[in-house]
Amino acid sequence: MKFPWKIICAMVVLGGLLFLLSRSLHSKYESLQASTQLPDSVSYNFDIRPILSDKCSACHGPDANKRKAGLRMDDAASAFAALKENPAAHALVAFKPELSEAFLRISSKDTAIMMPPLSSHLKLTQHEIDLIGKWIQQGAKYEKHWAFVSPQKATLPKVNKMQWPRNEIDYFILANQEKNGLSPNEEADKERLLKRVSLDLTGLPPTVEMMDKFLADTSSAAYEKVVDQLFQKPAYGEKMSLHWLDLARYADSHGYQDDGYRTQWPWRDWVIHAFNENMHYNDFVTWQLAGDLLPNSTKEQLLATGFNRNHKITEEGGVIPEEYRTMYVTDRNDLFGKGLLGVTLECAHCHDHKYDPFSQKEYYQMFAFFNSVKEVGIESVIGGPETYAKKPLMQITSEDVKSVLTFINKTDTGKLIVSVMGDLDTARKTHILKRGNYDAPGDEVEPGTPAAILPFNKDLPKNRLGLSKWLFDRNNPLTARVYVNLLWQEFFGRGIVKTSGDFGMQGELPSNPALLDWLAVDFIEHNWDIKRLVKQMVTSATYRQSAIVTKKKLAIDPDNILLARGPRYRIAAELIRDLVLSSSGLLNNSIGGPSVKPYQPAGLWEGATSGRGLLSIYMQDHGPELYRRGMYTLIKRTVPPASLAIFDASNRDICEMRRLRTNTPLQALVMMNDPTVLEASRVLAAKLLQEKSDTKNKITKAFRLIVCRKPVEKELEVLTNYYNKEVNTLSEPIAQKALAVGEYPLTKKVDIKQLAAMMRVISTIYNLEETITKS
Repeated sequence: MKFPWKIICAMVVLGGLLFLLSRSLHSKYESLQASTQLPDSVSYNFDIRPILSDKCSACHGPDANKRKAGLRMDDAASAFAALKENPAAHALVAFKPELSEAFLRISSKDTAIMMPPLSSHLKLTQHEIDLIGKWIQQGAKYEKHWAFVSPQKATLPKVNKMQWPRNEIDYFILANQEKNGLSPNEEADKERLLKRVSLDLTGLPPTVEMMDKFLADTSSAAYEKVVDQLFQKPAYGEKMSLHWLDLARYADSHGYQDDGYRTQWPWRDWVIHAFNENMHYNDFVTWQLAGDLLPNSTKEQLLATGFNRNHKITEEGGVIPEEYRTMYVTDRNDLFGKGLLGVTLECAHCHDHKYDPFSQKEYYQMFAFFNSVKEVGIESVIGGPETYAKKPLMQITSEDVKSVLTFINKTDTGKLIVSVMGDLDTARKTHILKRGNYDAPGDEVEPGTPAAILPFNKDLPKNRLGLSKWLFDRNNPLTARVYVNLLWQEFFGRGIVKTSGDFGMQGELPSNPALLDWLAVDFIEHNWDIKRLVKQMVTSATYRQSAIVTKKKLAIDPDNILLARGPRYRIAAELIRDLVLSSSGLLNNSIGGPSVKPYQPAGLWEGATSGRGLLSIYMQDHGPELYRRGMYTLIKRTVPPASLAIFDASNRDICEMRRLRTNTPLQALVMMNDPTVLEASRVLAAKLLQEKSDTKNKITKAFRLIVCRKPVEKELEVLTNYYNKEVNTLSEPIAQKALAVGEYPLTKKVDIKQLAAMMRVISTIYNLEETITKS
């Protein structure tokens, strides 16, 4: 029997397709197997501990009050011991999963004995079960939590692309990329790179003059010269202060219901000064923790201690003073844990920590360091200037500003007071507070530190100065790691440890642990030099990469954890304002001084006030004060600045290590309607129209000032056509209404319709996504 050729051809094609499909499915199966393949050597820290912390520690962890069956799975001695309920059995038997009761329970299908129990709504995946099984087969070796082991400086890893690294950072990053089948991007073009580093180091866009000079410099040292120039600008200290103000919960009001005004801004001036002077991190923190306890303490060192008085303070009558005093001490203790140690110490306030090895007793031993401040729960109700700081306080005179505190921007001769630290002559007794209640004292405790981190040296004084020396002990495993990670987050958008305020069991594991430890040790070895560390980061090849992303890289590493491309994300809320004011020429460049009240929608403060105090009604500033940098905008804790809050600025209620980064329609509405943006658009438009150049050149200059690069031909064509259209269609009344925004004087002798049209073009440029993005 003969088959028609068409049928034969169809069968051949079908067979080929089935073969290709089977190969594709087999390839996908192999890929799936590879993604869940067990490592050759199972690590307790990186493979097992995260499973135990997520699925087991709530019932079998550090908290004795919640522990079931007397079993701790985070503690080797307990896990290998005979079970209390069945002395013949053991939760773990090294090398023998078939005899390990824990493994038998997690792998059982019997709901009566399986772990975690159904009622917990937790379940281990098969991969997790297999990991634990293999770990037991390999001896079930426990390790101290990685973050509680002192960092060691690893040797630089070997890489294939030897010509790429510019400094040590790049070896660690490249080795990680090559292990995952990736390679780094080319260096970003000079315009985008300059914008990136200028925003990162000063929070301001580069000027046209800076751009032209950098583009014209073809030397190999051109970029490093720009970095050094940016370090010398006073704006460097302002930009670097932002992350510290979040951490230190700086605000301009006392908080709580009355939320009265406070004059803590001289401390902010000191922080800016300290960064500009490149004060090394160990001194920077020691002055803030214990400047009042240093031998022959100076006024500047005393001012630095305002760090620990930035917390909320009540001015409401009828409160229980000891309850609030205890809350102030609690705030300082929690800040020390989260901001300087990167651990969730606050979770041990009411009971032993459920996940980390911190007991409630250890929490109150730390609490004792901050418990002897000469303060009361309520000193005064809301009132006049004498209530703008609370005891202990310091007064800053005009003479101080002339001779000692020269960095303070005090423009008047009025009385200026700041809340600072100062201890009682005799230390207060500290007790464990049962369930964290101020009125339920338990056993008395002495000042001390968590043994799991580093036992407190008996030779150190049991005060805040001793605590600072403990913090900067070479064997403290957390201090350097936490700050290095915080700065990495500032420049790359994400910390090496993503959970920058939690290096404990529930925090994320470091994406590049060897790099984190190398940087931490190097930071210590170079005497905690912040500017040197920053320069290492921004001059690395890793930082200098183009942010362009391919489909392959996006599929393998969507969050850019491996850093095979440059960082790209929206800039901070305050910097958006700074960019708008700077590019338009409106920016008031004065450093420091009292906070200001720029444009704000009417009724926000009035709708949420007790009706008492200086901050009950919003009295907008005028003149140059309207054009200060975003970091000087007055922060009222109960009603933080709306335009900054919409772009995820901190309300400064508590220590904040990492801001959220949202993307909402409200942000677009702010950029389109904020009086500051519209006024800046008008002012820049007027300046450009007064220049003797054609329309395309004016728009090109605006684009460069705002976006920090030259527009491509298509962009220029669209914007020019838009301008011509607006000039021809705008009526004079509409143009006058558009130009009426803002208090900056309207430029005379400029055609109103042309001004309104150019204003709209510039407003459009401000509203480009690229404008407010570091790329």
